[in-house]
Amino acid sequence: MLPTFLDIATLSEGYRSGRFSPVDVIREVIARIEAWPDKAVWISRFDDAALIATAEALVAAGPARADQPLWGVPFAVKDNIDCAGLPTTAACPAFAYRPDADAFVVAKLKAAGALVVGKTNLDQFATGLNGTRSPYGAPRSVFDPAYISGGSSSGSAVAVASGQVAFALGTDTAGSGRIPAAFNNLVGVKPSRGMLSGTGLVPACRSLDCITVMAGTVGDADLVRSVASGCDAADPYSRALPPAVLPQSGFRFGVLAKAEREFFGDAETEALYNAAIGRLAMLGGVAVEIDYAPFRECAALLYGGPWVAERLAAIESFVADHADAMDPTVRTIVEGARGYSAVDAFRGQYQLETLRKRTDVEWARMDVLLLPTAPTTYTVEAMQSDPIRLNSNLGRYTNFVNLLDCSAIAVPAGFRSDGLPAGVTLVGPAFADRALAALGDRLHRLEAYGMGRDRETALPEASALPAAPSDLIPIVVVGAHLTGMPLNHQLTGAGGVHLKTCRTAGDYRLYALPNTTPPKPGLIREPGLAGDGLIVEVWALPPAAFGAFVNAIPAPLGVGKVTLDDGSEATGFLCEAHAIEGAREITALGGWRAYIAERAAAPA
Repeated sequence: MLPTFLDIATLSEGYRSGRFSPVDVIREVIARIEAWPDKAVWISRFDDAALIATAEALVAAGPARADQPLWGVPFAVKDNIDCAGLPTTAACPAFAYRPDADAFVVAKLKAAGALVVGKTNLDQFATGLNGTRSPYGAPRSVFDPAYISGGSSSGSAVAVASGQVAFALGTDTAGSGRIPAAFNNLVGVKPSRGMLSGTGLVPACRSLDCITVMAGTVGDADLVRSVASGCDAADPYSRALPPAVLPQSGFRFGVLAKAEREFFGDAETEALYNAAIGRLAMLGGVAVEIDYAPFRECAALLYGGPWVAERLAAIESFVADHADAMDPTVRTIVEGARGYSAVDAFRGQYQLETLRKRTDVEWARMDVLLLPTAPTTYTVEAMQSDPIRLNSNLGRYTNFVNLLDCSAIAVPAGFRSDGLPAGVTLVGPAFADRALAALGDRLHRLEAYGMGRDRETALPEASALPAAPSDLIPIVVVGAHLTGMPLNHQLTGAGGVHLKTCRTAGDYRLYALPNTTPPKPGLIREPGLAGDGLIVEVWALPPAAFGAFVNAIPAPLGVGKVTLDDGSEATGFLCEAHAIEGAREITALGGWRAYIAERAAAPA
């Protein structure tokens, strides 16, 4: 029996136990899509036979490998992100094309074992926060079809919240991955700009766009984010920076001062925001009222300033030839760009930097910012009768985030008396994604809201995140210190925290060192080598324990900077070059676990 909500942790446990297989899950996904009454969720999907064949091929290839944390997990892709085998429409049939390859992010998720189901509906050209601006229809809230699902990643949110897929990709320029999450009782991760490659994405505002993740739990969404992350030489906006740290207790969190609270008459959503403030204080935070005015003024720049011209830049030739094929509201917004000059663009940049200085004053008073994800919600009828003003209302607390280069995560905050959900968003500095996720997960788990439309099921403990290290030092381990290996206790016993499993950059070789007990590997860097990288784990230790741990490392091993597949660096185990003489090279196996498994399977 499959769960009502297809969360990653439960699916993975079901696969390991043999209770069901990816083929069973895909058959159920097909049945749920066909049974769901709202037919505006999907723009296209792979046919039933192809989906089943893909799942069967995955199973035939063997059980999940260490580099397949999403093995057998079905997901949806917003239809402004390329997926080979399906058209990309951006919700505009006249714009449609067939890509030759998957988007960079989609390819990474598939390599991790995830199964693409199809492409989901959106506000056309990702221009809107409400989900009603599409010729393919308006996906509705999973709680009340009279209400909007939120946009622009509308179909992605509904596909997850209704239990049709386990997670979905959206995009977020002004809030398009956070607002639909809030309106459908989901988690919405808006990664730092450049963390997820934009190659294969039809841009809205190319300099600001972020591919986002929606899922039922923070742990699931953060797992997908970490798998999808990585530097991409083909994307000039791709970047990797060291993770920003946030305190997990005694932290200061900014909240709206009374004068800046605007909920457009929605007293219940305001009450849910107040309750979230109380819960975050229960986690050890100290609420600090901040001046939201400079953030609000920054938010107004996104649609009321020259950045709207970037929306025209993305599709200028199409608009010139096919303006009549566009949604009228989207066309009005995009063609409004013609009223801005290059001079206006520079003035807008000057204004943004002035506002950034003012927001810096507020950031000095807080570690993280807690905001309502959206101040209220609207019916589809109301939104269609007043599309621009009401849409602007929705973005009051989201529009500034990418302009100010912040990371953000939206989590459920409870339900109004009419059964409609609301959400809150934690906002932090760029590349604080992991730390925000740890805090967001703790906040999410303080109250039982379920996942998506399934309000009864408790959040799986298997997807809970450990507290993010605020003063811990990361270390990359490659061999006997890996989880479950003989020396892993040296990390766990010293208060170590497992941060992630990933790969090194492609220019490392791995050797099995002779005459070591327990068996140990030697990691050597060879600049210029074009490999796939080696599977490693990143742990973090308290400073004192880190020093003692490093001091005890025996020769010929030592520590140095190890470059990971996302371009970041961390201290890790390396080997002196002389020690590999006569050692067996095991680079082709992809990691130490595969070598140990090979040894175990060899005849005695």
